Amino acid sequence: MKHTTLVRSLIVAGLISAATVGGYVAESTSVHSATAATTGTAQAAAPAQTASAVARPDFTDIVAQNGQAVVNISVTGKAQQAVSDSQGLDPSDPFYEFFKQFRGQIPQQQTPMHGLGSGFIVSPDGTILTNAHVVSDASEVIVKLTDKREFKAKVIGVDKASDVAVIRIDAKDLPTVKIANADDVKVGEWVLAIGSPYGFENTVTSGIVSAKARALPGDTYVPFIQTDVAVNPGNSGGPLFNMKGEVIGINSQIYSRSGGYQGLSFAVPIDVALKVEDQLVKHGKVTRGRLGVGIQDVNQALADSFGLKKPAGALVGSVENGSPAAKAGLQPGDVIVRYNGKEITSSNELPVLVSNTAPGSVAKLDVVRKGESKNVEVTVGEVKDAKVAAADNPGQEQGRLGVAVRSLSREEQQQIGATSGVVVENATGAAAKAGIQAGDVILSINNTPVKNPAQLKQLVSGAGKHVALLVQREDAKMYVPVELG
Repeated sequence: MKHTTLVRSLIVAGLISAATVGGYVAESTSVHSATAATTGTAQAAAPAQTASAVARPDFTDIVAQNGQAVVNISVTGKAQQAVSDSQGLDPSDPFYEFFKQFRGQIPQQQTPMHGLGSGFIVSPDGTILTNAHVVSDASEVIVKLTDKREFKAKVIGVDKASDVAVIRIDAKDLPTVKIANADDVKVGEWVLAIGSPYGFENTVTSGIVSAKARALPGDTYVPFIQTDVAVNPGNSGGPLFNMKGEVIGINSQIYSRSGGYQGLSFAVPIDVALKVEDQLVKHGKVTRGRLGVGIQDVNQALADSFGLKKPAGALVGSVENGSPAAKAGLQPGDVIVRYNGKEITSSNELPVLVSNTAPGSVAKLDVVRKGESKNVEVTVGEVKDAKVAAADNPGQEQGRLGVAVRSLSREEQQQIGATSGVVVENATGAAAKAGIQAGDVILSINNTPVKNPAQLKQLVSGAGKHVALLVQREDAKMYVPVELG
């Protein structure tokens, strides 16, 4: 994840960026989150009732009942500010070289940083949920209640992968929120957020659930709830309520060009957050299951290439050597369509299911391999905290595919860990349109390994309208669907 002016921007500056909702104001890293309001359905008095007659949602009771369980979190941290080569000076400044030469003799400075966020109380004895990015690396965390009382909080645990943190204050008989069943969340329902955007405590905003199970770049383990609730820096870690006054998620991120709210907000589902809380409280860390495969979504072109009835499932692009998947016999080109009986409609559903599987347990996978259904059992592992040379001799251009290729040298085979494949020297036509680039290594076509340029030409000439190329680009492998010319 690359930084824009906000913390955890998920896309390069200048494009739409996803940013978290809390941060250190001294670094202009204010955090963003999603806030929405929950749906209330009005009974139709008559079949012909118009939309204008439908009652509008009233959030006053929800705020009155739950506002006291939402807290303001202020964070103090110290960042080591090393003396830079220029000390902020222009290279043309006469002191630039002086500071550059003697920077090792200048002591480093500790610069205090302050940040704001939100949270909500989940137990009367002071357990609070918030975002990991709000409290991670903090030297002091202060929780302020709606009755103006302030407490110094202890950070029980932080899980950056899910952006969930658990903190605790020394208090009793505190008001708490009610927890919803995350499976009951429906797209289109009204939702409500309470938080402290820009430090304005107990600010209420509302909207609807725009989508469920959203996958964001870099966030593998969280099926985010997307809303159109107005959320801004300081909303991070605050609760997202449904119309029953139950928490369905933790406001975490927004998509934004400017760092402010632009109609796309994302919340961590409450069931994900509670599982993380349970492990952090009991064990001080979060354990996640692992298969050891690289996967991608199946679009219509890939479904046609692999003979699937519909574009669904998780397509295996690579299998790590010695991984649980490799030991179970999974292969590149397999399409995982069910995991422990649950249908996989999109590839982003699989990492969530696998991560929630206890390491050491056996998972049952339904796989489509070369058009045939297979059952594979995998003993799930545990997640640990954890360039091909340029072309020398161009090969012949393959007319329908539009690539000039050459065979891999032995050194290149060792470099990428492959015994076959051809290096793309130039890509035009159908290949270029599909995204193939010079330097890519074509490992297989429709799951048939490619050993040399002549075989590639033969396979392409005998193929149908669509082919699926297994391509390695640097360290990543993925299937690329190509509509042949």
